[in-house]
Amino acid sequence: MAELKVAELRNMAVVGHGGGGKTTLVECLLHVAGAIDRLGSVQAGTTTTDYEPEEIERKISLGSAVAHLSYQGHRLYLVDTPGFINFLEDTRGALRAVDGALLVASAAIGLKAEALKLWKFMEEFELPTLIALNEMDKEMADFPKAVAELERLLKKEVIPLQVPIGSGETFQGVVDLLSQKAYIYQEGKPQEAAPPPEAQELIEEFRKKLVEKIAEADDALLTIYLEGGELSQEELLSGIKVGSLSRSFLPLVCTSGAKNIGAHGLLEAVLLTLPSPEEAAKLKPIKGKNPKTGAEQERFPSPDAPLSAYVFKTIADPFAGRLSLIRVYSGMLKADSTVLNASTGTKERIGQVFLPQGKKQVPAQRLLPGELGVVAKLKDTHTGDTLCAEASPIVFEPVRFAEPIISYAIAPKSKGDEEKVSTALQRILEEDPALHFHRDEETKEMLLGGMGQLHLEVALQKLKRKFGVEVQMKTPKIPYRETITARAKAQGKYKKQTGGRGQYGDCWIEIEPLPRGKGFEFVDKIVGGVIPQQYRPAVEKGIVEAMKEGILAGYPMVDVKVTLYDGSYHSVDSSEMAFKIAGSLAIKKAAMEARPVLLEPIMKVEVLTPEETLGAVIGDLNAKRAKVQGMEPEGSGMQKITALVPMAEMLTYANQLHSLTSGRGMYTMEFSHYEQVPQHIAQKLIEEKQRQKKEQ
Repeated sequence: MAELKVAELRNMAVVGHGGGGKTTLVECLLHVAGAIDRLGSVQAGTTTTDYEPEEIERKISLGSAVAHLSYQGHRLYLVDTPGFINFLEDTRGALRAVDGALLVASAAIGLKAEALKLWKFMEEFELPTLIALNEMDKEMADFPKAVAELERLLKKEVIPLQVPIGSGETFQGVVDLLSQKAYIYQEGKPQEAAPPPEAQELIEEFRKKLVEKIAEADDALLTIYLEGGELSQEELLSGIKVGSLSRSFLPLVCTSGAKNIGAHGLLEAVLLTLPSPEEAAKLKPIKGKNPKTGAEQERFPSPDAPLSAYVFKTIADPFAGRLSLIRVYSGMLKADSTVLNASTGTKERIGQVFLPQGKKQVPAQRLLPGELGVVAKLKDTHTGDTLCAEASPIVFEPVRFAEPIISYAIAPKSKGDEEKVSTALQRILEEDPALHFHRDEETKEMLLGGMGQLHLEVALQKLKRKFGVEVQMKTPKIPYRETITARAKAQGKYKKQTGGRGQYGDCWIEIEPLPRGKGFEFVDKIVGGVIPQQYRPAVEKGIVEAMKEGILAGYPMVDVKVTLYDGSYHSVDSSEMAFKIAGSLAIKKAAMEARPVLLEPIMKVEVLTPEETLGAVIGDLNAKRAKVQGMEPEGSGMQKITALVPMAEMLTYANQLHSLTSGRGMYTMEFSHYEQVPQHIAQKLIEEKQRQKKEQ
């Protein structure tokens, strides 16, 4: 296909909940089109797009992978994406780079909560979407019920282009509602046949719905239809294309990836209902900003336009180095060329260009607008960066990934490997922007944050496999705080005589609580020079340092106002050091008189749960000392609970929610504020800290 045109390209993300058969369906499409010789299997770990050892072991997609095929003179790029809750941010990153989506739904169980979250992402990116009603071979498959349920959940009209022949064990093919021809599948190959009589009722019902929907979109066609006229095949095809691209309805086809039924009809539906890069640009113009002026710029998906491309994923390969997955929007990305990374302002040398086929790469000379490719060993290019022609710079808006919902402390198994762990983790973070890594200055721990425990476990498995670094994962320390609840006054006096010049510092302070979140305030009310000006900052410094170490359990003290109002000095023995020590003695003494308490971080938590598990989820939150703020229906049989919950209670919540909701619940959380720890819990924390101190 040397003379490939932009109009002959399609790119799409294959999305849906985990375990819904996406990877198997992609494998069928590749096999039917002749892109692969043999059908791989998820169970055997031989599929094209689930190739990472961690995916083969768990039998689920953990990261998006790209494959391509040629069909009827077109080239299609398929991005097989994860559907499990911990890995949806990776899918979101892939959706940013495509023009359309194939939503894989189950004819037996419909859509799980993860798929509904993905649907929100698809709407965010305004992607024309084709539905593959998969698993028509499953025992509980029910075509009319599944279509009605999809309309209810997605709040959009679903228009089948096919109806199934049989269901469950008897599913053997489809009837195309446009041509009204039946296709019976044998060993993955369709044979044309007459529609069976038992399917006639379904055919009439859904063909009528299809024709009515197309007629409604065009006044001229509606007149013909209402007057009893027949719409031509061309008018029907045109109406489906217009309706799908404008997202006024969702076209649907029937498939069984497991039985390899329906792949041909699915590929034809992709060409009909999903946009070429040119059509996508008409629907949603390709816009970015000039990195120098900030002015908005537009690009057109023409090979003759200046180059613009977006890096939507990075793969850390210990042998090949950094692999960048790229979507070209305009111009051509050519091998052996130099481009500008407009996001960083640096130039990058493009060596070879490849077309991805899972973990394999097919050499290519150039990539056209709409193509997805791979470039190796770019020095300063990361996920979300824009590559472009130096003479015509543009920056595209990158995806903003969600903040982590869970963090664990990690420590190297071998002592002294901290630097090695840190370096290797930076490579893993390049690959997965939904991971966050930092050192907590307060607790001195290395913290790895992500979208769930499985997300972190997979990252650490990759760390070991790719870079030979082993770490232990443990629950992180909670950043408790200390504060006071009353006023108090105290003297801090430091006097030391050792022969020769001594040390003398004396100060009186008053402390009082500040409103939560106000931090620390120091007021100097010294009158008449009882403490000279040069020593007063030392008093404050001593107070601040003592507050960092706390007085109850070693946690930093916050929300305290300190007023320095009296003291004395010695003309020879006083020094900054003496007054610093005096300040620290004063705050420790005063704080113990000011009814000190422990504070804990409170998180604002939003939980999405199916209605049938609402009671169990609320009961569990109440047991975690949660304050439920409200509940509201989210549609699709889901309820959203908003609550304030202590961080200490949320460290392993991902696993508990998964268990309570059979994997259908999800949650997000962010820091809200600090609150006083209940007395009985505070007492345990203080005793534990004192025990640790004795042991040290």
